[in-house]
Amino acid sequence: MKKRMLPLGDKNLVGARVAQRRNMLGMKQIELLKRLQTSGIDISTPALSLLEGQKRPVSDLELNALADILGVTAAWLLGREE
Repeated sequence: MKKRMLPLGDKNLVGARVAQRRNMLGMKQIELLKRLQTSGIDISTPALSLLEGQKRPVSDLELNALADILGVTAAWLLGREE
């Protein structure tokens, strides 16, 4: 796993948890992108990287799809539950 080169941003609350859970599952970004696209969420590799780096906002549709794909709740992604 590559170490993040830049500090986390402040555009969303979920990015760090998305990356944490994705890595916990042993999933690469490309696999997450494919699963998002299958769910009707069409974002690019740079957009996912920015999302995980908390440098772009996350839509409610993206949040819902990410929670489903990663097997967690939206509340967990938002840091509202452990």
